[in-house]
Amino acid sequence: MNKTDFLLVGVGGQGVLTASDIVAEVGMALGLDAKKSEIHGFSQRGGIVDSHVRWGARVAAPMGEKGNIDYLLAFELMESARWVEYLKSGGAVIVNRQRIIPLSASAGDAVYPPDEAIAQVLCARTDRVIYVDGLEIAKGLGNKNLANTVLLGALARELGVDPEIFLDVLVKRVPQKYVEENKQAFWKGIGK
Repeated sequence: MNKTDFLLVGVGGQGVLTASDIVAEVGMALGLDAKKSEIHGFSQRGGIVDSHVRWGARVAAPMGEKGNIDYLLAFELMESARWVEYLKSGGAVIVNRQRIIPLSASAGDAVYPPDEAIAQVLCARTDRVIYVDGLEIAKGLGNKNLANTVLLGALARELGVDPEIFLDVLVKRVPQKYVEENKQAFWKGIGK
């Protein structure tokens, strides 16, 4: 494996940084070098959060360049379109269907694009668009905060990585009282 680039994007409070930590640790568990970089400016106030993760035999820099990301994991629908230019042609984008309307759109200063417009932007870049109802699945499990784990399950499926490797890392990263529900969310994301 030369290198695999991941870009995880969303809105503060969605668990983007925790998920990127897990992706980086899974790379190391696979015996690869892994690096991570994150930007979370106003994440505490619902701002945009992005994190790059890179796996490879030897990794010097953590950030993938525009047009070279293998996997874009978008925790919020519009963020998938905002960041899709980073995805390489033929790369995979895993999109949580959750819509978080920004204050500018709520105030009438901007418009949140319709789902069809977002789908067009994504499909113009790749035919590997995987939609996940992460928030709805998480709510069905009784905890909306599990949506990031659902998306990690979808990523594991797309990567073809042994799910047990993801689960081993996940169990070490979440508080003990949330382990079982995170396992359930992960398997739901895989599709089981």
